[in-house]
Amino acid sequence: MAYKISEDCVACGTCINECPAGAISEGDIYKIDPNVCVDCGTCADACPMGAISPAE
Repeated sequence: MAYKISEDCVACGTCINECPAGAISEGDIYKIDPNVCVDCGTCADACPMGAISPAE
């Protein structure tokens, strides 16, 4: 299961630097490519806003 980024994202860039798979792309709200995400949860642990959670 991939992770997703909610609208609480402030585009700080912390998650991009932590993602070992390179699954996160920049934007007003960052996005995680579910086809690249390896479901490690590193991005969720690193997000200071708590904006990343497992996709349902």
